Amino acid sequence: MKILADENIPLVHEFFDSLGDVITVPPRDMDRHHTREADILVVRSVRAIDRALVENTGIRYVGTCTAGFDHLDIQALDELGIRWRSAPGCNAESVVDYVFSCLAALGVNFFDATVGIVGCGNVGGRLHRRLQSLGIKSHCYDPLLNQNLPHLVSLDAVLESDIVCLHAPLTRGGQHPSFHLLGSGQLQKLRKGATLISAGRGGVVDNAALKQLLAQRDDLQVVLDVWESEPDIDRELFERVSLGTPHIAGHAFDAKVRGTEMIYRDVCAFLEREPQLRFEDLDREVGEVIILQSDDLLPALQEAVLAAYDLREDHARFGEALAASVSAREAFDSLRKHYPRRREFSRCRVRLTRPDEKIQTALAALGFQVITQ
Repeated sequence: MKILADENIPLVHEFFDSLGDVITVPPRDMDRHHTREADILVVRSVRAIDRALVENTGIRYVGTCTAGFDHLDIQALDELGIRWRSAPGCNAESVVDYVFSCLAALGVNFFDATVGIVGCGNVGGRLHRRLQSLGIKSHCYDPLLNQNLPHLVSLDAVLESDIVCLHAPLTRGGQHPSFHLLGSGQLQKLRKGATLISAGRGGVVDNAALKQLLAQRDDLQVVLDVWESEPDIDRELFERVSLGTPHIAGHAFDAKVRGTEMIYRDVCAFLEREPQLRFEDLDREVGEVIILQSDDLLPALQEAVLAAYDLREDHARFGEALAASVSAREAFDSLRKHYPRRREFSRCRVRLTRPDEKIQTALAALGFQVITQ
């Protein structure tokens, strides 16, 4: 049994070595030379899997250790009789953490804001629930869900929010395509002083229209983690956004390994083998305790969030890499490949200098482990 895998998949050998001969290669170098003799292909989103790569090869299974699967040619895989799977929800907590890091980094008082969410699936739904647990008003636009749900509103209503978060998948067909869902007309509807966070798929926003809008309006705060035509991003657009990162919102170590484990378990099922490993069996890391100095609710939460994950550091690294590199593609890919280990809030322990029930409850709602003694 030969398993071909993206070399950047965390713990790929730990999970898959017991199932066969694991060969790892750089994702953009993966070609028919590698797939010809392989049985199982395990990737992340960097490598597009099309008919040319897998037809007339030994590949019987394709798994992507990511929530999204728009990089897979599903029609071709189905026609070739190749089983495929993704890892839905594996990075949802990581992306929601990213959103709160955005808000903390920008100094946004989310307690006094209304949050609108585009796409209420694994990520958007989890963000909505976390906001609810914090007592923050939020509503969602998702035409694919039962429209009788009380938190669902129109796209125009979402765009009137103080904070707009984009978490829709990228679709070009069907009754409700999301490609350029936010074009020039929709972007113009953003209210004065609004914050826009795009951490789903780059093509949901018309990047050219967004760049033009930002040239006209300096009242907006925009955070882009995803870009049209990535990894060849628009450098001018990067210079105009408040914060820009190279598609790493879901790149917490926990999220990536959760995706690896989900595909490992499905491969075991495909091979009719009993899975022998869990992430918990391999995770021995104990992080440092975050000791908060702030006594007020919002500053305390901002302090905890930025101590756990400060995405301004990702923005700075991205800017430095773009400035130093002739190729935006190389800068983008290098940062993703060498991304520092980041843990989700749920793996971070927080202690207050003095007990405060309101702050403790809010920290727990954000996902932190709160130490009271």
